[in-house]
Amino acid sequence: MHIAIAGNIGSGKTTLTKLLSKHYKWDAHYEDVDTNPYLNNFYEDMRRWSFNLQVYFLNSRFRQIVEIRKSEKTVIQDRTIYEDAYIFAPNLHSMGLMSSRDFDNYSSLFELMSSFLMPPDLLIYLKASVPKLVSQIQKRGRDYENTIRIDYLTKLNERYEEWIDKYNSGNLLIIDVDTIDFTENKQDLGFIINKIDGELHGLFK
Repeated sequence: MHIAIAGNIGSGKTTLTKLLSKHYKWDAHYEDVDTNPYLNNFYEDMRRWSFNLQVYFLNSRFRQIVEIRKSEKTVIQDRTIYEDAYIFAPNLHSMGLMSSRDFDNYSSLFELMSSFLMPPDLLIYLKASVPKLVSQIQKRGRDYENTIRIDYLTKLNERYEEWIDKYNSGNLLIIDVDTIDFTENKQDLGFIINKIDGELHGLFK
């Protein structure tokens, strides 16, 4: 089984991945943030480093998916390869932060990779408003995220909503992060677990 958590920067993907991995005893695959050699440079100069960053993520997540499909265990993944291709890269291109030449090259790479992919068995989308995202980004205090622009987060949110609205590749569970606090409130986490149990009941038949 492949469970994946999708959501904008600061929506709580990594935290929920950890909590669900612990609860269900699932193997967790995390986004490569701490060892990513491009992330700091990207937030300092998005136009210069956007292509490098996106190709790095594309490669990293494709490798993750290959490992997940080889595994006989249930795996929960922090962010999907589809978010890179359908949200982050197009957003950078439309904001003029990635050239058309680089975007076309990136899209060609993803198109090739996607022919070998299967979507997750369950996609959990963490829906959050921009003020909520900003609040959570500030709480975790990563230096390189201090320069994230509000318009950047806003445009990403718009693309997430468009993607989720049309998502038909598998089972989908939407969690409104503005109305619950699964980090501090065990009842809220229990609510999410009950929702996931309902989805998994059908998948494990």
